[in-house]
Parts: sequence; C-alpha cells; structure tokens
Amino acid sequence: MDRAADTASPTSDARAAAREERDIQKGIDAKDTASAGDEKDGGAMQAGARRYPEPPFPKQHPSKPGDEAALDPAPMYDAPYWRGSGKLEGFAALITGADSGIGRAVAVLFAREGCDVAVAYLTEKKDAEETKRAVEAEGRSCILISGDVAEPDYASKAVKATLDAFGRLDVLVNNAAFQEHAYRLEDITDEHLDRTLKTNLYGMVRLCREAIPHMKPGSSIINTGSVTGIEGQKMLLDYSLTKGGIHAFSMSLAGALIEKGIRVNVVAPGPVWTPLNPADRDAEGVSEFGSSVAMKRPAQPEEIAPAFVFLASPQMSSYISGEILPVVGGPNS
Repeated sequence: MDRAADTASPTSDARAAAREERDIQKGIDAKDTASAGDEKDGGAMQAGARRYPEPPFPKQHPSKPGDEAALDPAPMYDAPYWRGSGKLEGFAALITGADSGIGRAVAVLFAREGCDVAVAYLTEKKDAEETKRAVEAEGRSCILISGDVAEPDYASKAVKATLDAFGRLDVLVNNAAFQEHAYRLEDITDEHLDRTLKTNLYGMVRLCREAIPHMKPGSSIINTGSVTGIEGQKMLLDYSLTKGGIHAFSMSLAGALIEKGIRVNVVAPGPVWTPLNPADRDAEGVSEFGSSVAMKRPAQPEEIAPAFVFLASPQMSSYISGEILPVVGGPNS
C-alpha cells in the first residue's frame, strides 16, 4: 500500500467532523427557511418609560431656525416619569438653544433637580416662553436671553444676565447649533461655512471663556456634540467638522480646567426629533427620519436630557471629565 496515498485520504474522524458540519448547516438552513416569512420589520425598539413615535412621520419641511410648536408630532420633552432628587439643588445653569428640542428637555430636568435656568435662544420667542413656563412649573426661576451666539458680544451678555439673575453660574450647556446639508463640498459657500463655524464653534468657545472665571469647583461645562463628529456624515461636511471640533476642544479644555475643579464633557446624540433636523430635510426625508439606526426611530428630547443631568451633577459624575457620551440608538451591527 502506498503510505503517502494512505495518509492523504480523509480519516474517519475527519469524515465524521464533515458530517457534523453539514448537519449543523442543514439545521440552520431549515430554520432560515421556516422563518423567512417572519422577517418582516418588527417596528422600532420601545424600551422607555412610555411609548415614543416612530417612522413614518407626517411629511413636513419647517423653515429654519425651526419652531417646536410646528412639528408633528410634537417633541416629547417633559419626562413625566422622572422624579427629581436634588441632584442640582441650588445650582444655576445657562443653556443655549434651550427654547426647543434637547435644550428645552435639559432645562426641564435641570429645574426638576433644583436648578435655576437661563434660556438662551435666537428668535423663537413662543418656544422660549413655553420652556420658561415649564421650568417655572418645576418651582425654579427662569430668564430668557435672546441673541445670536455667533456674535462676538453675545457671550458676555448672556453670562452677565445669568449672574445678575441668579448670582452664580454652575453649569454651562453649549447646545445651540446650525446645520444645513450640502451634497457637494462645492455647494458650501463661505457664508454657509461661516454660519456653521461661528454658531457651533465660536459661540461655544466664547461662552466658555466668559463663564469659566465665574465657575467654582464642582461646576461643569457640557457641550452638545454629535454622532457625526464620531462617524462623519457625507452630506454634513461642515457640521461634522464642527462637532468633531467640539469633541476635541472639550477633551482639551477638560485637561486645562482640572486644577480649577471644573469638569467638561460632551453628549453626542444620534438622530433626535427636534426642529433642527426636520428643517434640514425634505418632506420625504423627514417622514423616515431616524429609521436607519438600530432602534429604527429617532430619540425624543426627554431621552437625551438625562445624560446632561448625569454629567452636570457632582453627585453622579464627579470623577468624569473629558469624556464623550454617545446616545445614538444602539449599534448598527
């Protein structure tokens, strides 16, 4: 017998292993076939304290800067199941872009945790007044500060108004943002680029610069980043640039403020049902907004706000600074 030919032939163990592999394959194939008709979309993930809206939404295309009152369905911001426990008792916060969306939800939860709130907004007075009403309903004081964060003198004006009203500034939330898509880099004009950078970056830097001298150990700065600053977004080139910049700036500033006892962190949301996003999509795109993430729906503002409470409270995050907290609706794997 040819020994070489004999050793080249499959052994009984090898043949048994092959049969086992085929049997496993056959079992999975049978299950795949049986469940093929059951692979319909099961809808969006619902794991919250209450049920949240999911696509398709009514087709709409609100104009910028966007009024929360005009969105259908109305964004859910009041977090009725959240029970305050004094996590920010006696604090005062300045929140930009707080007339609507994430900013409004953060203002409400901050107030529920014992914080007075300065609501900074652009022109949406009706929305801002609704935020003020909601904050005051929580038993806290609220002031409104209208203006453009992109303007050089706005930061000093907003910080002074906060100090005049409350006598202190413990939490700064840089949340105001401008976003407008472009299909090609060539479509982003200098005017468009300036508006994005000056709103999202210049405003944030100036407000930090003005606020820090008035903040004591235990204070915090929380900047609103974005999943686009982590993963990029081909139609939001300039916006993604600013959000990545916010992430890097925040990590750097956190290191610079360690000795002052001031923490700096970022919340980086995925799609959220706020005026910012529908105003940057056509009606068809708005209808399916958020459907591409793992949970198959956008977040509601009240689902993002707890991350800000967590990062603002010295009781909860005193050992956390320079971090980026993504809230993006699950992994898409």
